[in-house]
Amino acid sequence: MTGGGRESEGGEEEVRGARRIPGPRGAADDLDLASVPLPPLPPPGGSAPDEAVPEQSQPASASASGDAPESDAGEPEPDLGPGPAAEAWPEPGPGPEPADGTPEPPAPDPLVSSAPVVLPHQVLKALLGAWALSACSAEETAAVEDHLTGCAPCADEALRLRDAVGLLHTDGSLDLDPTLRTRVLDGCFGRRPARIPVPEWAAPYDAETARLDALLRDIGDSEWHAPVRLQWFEEERRVSRRTTVAGVIGHLMAVDGLLSAALGLDDPLDGGKAPLDPTERTETYWSATRRPPTRAVREPWRAQSHELIRTASFAGRNVAETSVSYGAFALPLQDAALDRAFECWVHGGDIADAVDYPYPAPSAAHLHRMIDLAARMLPAALAGRRSAGLAGPAKDLVAAGAPGRSLHLEIEGHGGGDWYIALDSPAAVGAPERAVAQVALDGVEFCRLVAGHISPVEAAAGQEGDREAIRDVLFAAASLSRL
Repeated sequence: MTGGGRESEGGEEEVRGARRIPGPRGAADDLDLASVPLPPLPPPGGSAPDEAVPEQSQPASASASGDAPESDAGEPEPDLGPGPAAEAWPEPGPGPEPADGTPEPPAPDPLVSSAPVVLPHQVLKALLGAWALSACSAEETAAVEDHLTGCAPCADEALRLRDAVGLLHTDGSLDLDPTLRTRVLDGCFGRRPARIPVPEWAAPYDAETARLDALLRDIGDSEWHAPVRLQWFEEERRVSRRTTVAGVIGHLMAVDGLLSAALGLDDPLDGGKAPLDPTERTETYWSATRRPPTRAVREPWRAQSHELIRTASFAGRNVAETSVSYGAFALPLQDAALDRAFECWVHGGDIADAVDYPYPAPSAAHLHRMIDLAARMLPAALAGRRSAGLAGPAKDLVAAGAPGRSLHLEIEGHGGGDWYIALDSPAAVGAPERAVAQVALDGVEFCRLVAGHISPVEAAAGQEGDREAIRDVLFAAASLSRL
């Protein structure tokens, strides 16, 4: 190849001006530049008008003898754009005759090659990513696909890259369906029932601890220190306590220790020496913690709840009636587990509000059982408030087990139902024919009242009948709340 950009072999000259397709550019780390053929250089000079086209063909002797100027070494040759001179290049004029007088042979006709692009293996391998993204030219795509038919490693890599590209274009949400766990368990139990199933009375506690654990798994380290305000009622006033997300989990673990002790498991507060009252147990746990609790409290709480459910499942039916002492009162284990499920849901909502996270109500069946527990505890709460002078006097005492004066509690919506609350004696039986008042409340609203999150005067209740009885029942419901 001469300095004028002309390649000559066997007396034949290449026709200038034909457009060429640039070869693909391989990756810098796997492209062997020595193995890539160099493209032909463009003709020298810029475009010229048809009537004054410089001569482009000279014999080798002319270039060697210095008749034609040579381009400087190291200076890049100018490229011809798609102008008129490149589209319709005129026939070259006759060059100078050699010294012996023999005429120069005529130039061959222009030939445009239509052969497919031939690229080395390393270049084709580097093009697989662009091919998977459909970013190759038509020639490169044909060359890659032709190569994949004969190269098994590259074909496997191409399939892997195409699958990865499919993941990049997904429009589905990455959030898990909140009902996924229930559907998976139902499907598994439908195929093969569990050998040792969870007792029905422990199912709400199992579900609520699992929901709260899912919430705790999703929050970050800093959110464990987010402030949480716990609220409840004492007598006639609202009381609150400020803590953190980690402090709430510590509170749940401390009170769950009452159930652990009843089942013969280890109490996290040094069983036998810790107080039984839930508030005192929580204060004892918080004061014994030298440093503010962090997310490390999640694992012992989670292990404790799993151990409670596992032990209750293997213990048999009679364990449901085991008494669990709360200090001032006691509950059978089946009601204590339901009480802990209610507490777990309420405080899960407190945590969700603190970290701005959605947290729906329990399932309708579980919420109905929680409301039923509160309704069964209302007559005793009424009697306690009457003894403290906070409720009106009894108006119609009856024998134990006999129907007495009642209030019709109608719970609407999620987990709803009808309950009749005995007003004058905790041993009496509520009866529709002895109802003197009626209160209608939404299910979640009633639970918020029982949890102490709203006051009795704020409860959006439909009321009818004896006003004093309605007030006593609403305040008794709020008095069921505690830390």
